[in-house]
Amino acid sequence: MRGLSTLAVLALLAGAAAPAMAEEGGCLKYGAAGAVAGHMVGSGHGVAGAAAGCALGAHERNKAEKKDAAQQKAAAQQQQQQPAQPKSN
Repeated sequence: MRGLSTLAVLALLAGAAAPAMAEEGGCLKYGAAGAVAGHMVGSGHGVAGAAAGCALGAHERNKAEKKDAAQQKAAAQQQQQQPAQPKSN
């Protein structure tokens, strides 16, 4: 019975995580995955997995936000460097 419930939880997580993979996750998404993985490893490892997943999720989110900020800054600088084109009538 435990194997059946484990498969059901994994199927739900796989279905819910598929659309979410398009964006970087944070503490909640990675923490939930870590908790499930820790639970599968053995008794009492779910909390440790959740903590590790949360830390990894926060790191990945910060890395993605820095990348986005750098891209926005580069785009803004590129727009400022382009000369204004005269309008033709």
